[in-house]
Amino acid sequence: MSDLVTLPFWSFLLIVLFALWAAYEHLVVPALRWMVAHPANRVIDELSMRLRIGIRPFQRTRRQALIHRLLTDPKVQQAAERYALQNHEPLGAVMRTVEKYAREIVPAFNAYLYFRVGYWLGRTLAQALYRVRLGFIDAEGIAKIGPDATVVCVMNHRSNMDYVLAGYLAADQAALSYAVGEWARIWPLSALIRAMGAYFVRRNSADELYRRVLERYIAMATEAGVPQAVFPEGGLSRDGRMREPRLGVLDYMLRGWNEHERDLVFVPVGINYDRVLEDRTLLRSIEPGVRRVGRTRALWNTVRFVFHNLGLALRSEWHRFGYACVNFGAPVSMREYCASRGLDFRRLSGEERKRATAGLGRELMAAVGRVVPVVPVALIASVFVRHPQHALSQLELKAEVQALLEHLEAAGAHVYVPRRDLDYALSVGLRMLTLRRLVEEKEGLFTARPGEMPLLGYYANSIAHLV
Repeated sequence: MSDLVTLPFWSFLLIVLFALWAAYEHLVVPALRWMVAHPANRVIDELSMRLRIGIRPFQRTRRQALIHRLLTDPKVQQAAERYALQNHEPLGAVMRTVEKYAREIVPAFNAYLYFRVGYWLGRTLAQALYRVRLGFIDAEGIAKIGPDATVVCVMNHRSNMDYVLAGYLAADQAALSYAVGEWARIWPLSALIRAMGAYFVRRNSADELYRRVLERYIAMATEAGVPQAVFPEGGLSRDGRMREPRLGVLDYMLRGWNEHERDLVFVPVGINYDRVLEDRTLLRSIEPGVRRVGRTRALWNTVRFVFHNLGLALRSEWHRFGYACVNFGAPVSMREYCASRGLDFRRLSGEERKRATAGLGRELMAAVGRVVPVVPVALIASVFVRHPQHALSQLELKAEVQALLEHLEAAGAHVYVPRRDLDYALSVGLRMLTLRRLVEEKEGLFTARPGEMPLLGYYANSIAHLV
């Protein structure tokens, strides 16, 4: 019993490797899963009584299970078979492409990261950069939304800060799942965004197979009641005006909606800023003949911007970028919308469906436009755009702003006047414009700098549809 057993070194090495693998598989991996899942489950238990719209079972399902569900979806498999036949490719190779698309799209929602890490980061960043305000909310309409409804926030797209701002302000209502563009597919940012419940979308993709996989994921999430947030404009506003809606994601949501199971409710959300961080870059992108800025140059510009503002802060010369305001409008129930128009999207196809979806898109964008906040810089920029050659005293500016305010309020616009004090709003807006050297003051008279008229127009355009 005590005799020594001699083993070849390669055999000993194999035993050690198998032992390490077994320890990893049965001890380390379960421990890591528990460390990730336990805090998330505790957060879910804490939030179950607080959230207006609870975390859906679909959001708690493991990512691999969702990917498998997408791969085995009959409509995805039919699309793969059709693609393989049309392109003369083996079905196995096509299914590997489908799996690649599914892994790219499907998020890995973690409640702990969303409500503890993400919420804290969002609140800290938003409040560090802006005076964040919730201007208007249709509390009565939102209170009528059923707890089982699929809620979709439909927003205008001014800045990449929109994701942060809307998620932070809606965190006491629901965990929003965003459609995020390709800009966020950079590691480690992509891993954090997936953990926050966002799904990646390739803008302007002409790949029919990819669009079918994306369609089925969005339809499944909508059917499961996952709260979502979408930007129908499909990208950032380049000139400050609201863009025409792109209807792909809305159409995918309608394909996953069954009115007999749960309602689909669109909530219009309007966002506006006294300063959009990307304003000059966006304007530059529509100038004819101007070369697009590459990723390296864009990163360098961002770093330079950050260090410039840090230098101002160290010299006690830094000011926050004015006000960032969000309004929540009257919800649009698809049950009521379809009943009032005699529509049944499940039976529509072809041109008839396109017309019905386009009509819905126009109505939703009009509802979003009505709740875009009027903030101080947009007000004052509108006055200078109307009088580009005039030198205006502060009293004349106040009279012009007052007249514009009366016109906006008569049109039903939601004007945010800080502290309900017009003089204060005027001073805040003027300070922002003079600090940025868009407007200059000489002997008590304010004039717009001619070279900055496009940027002043950008901010005036944010409320042009209301005027």
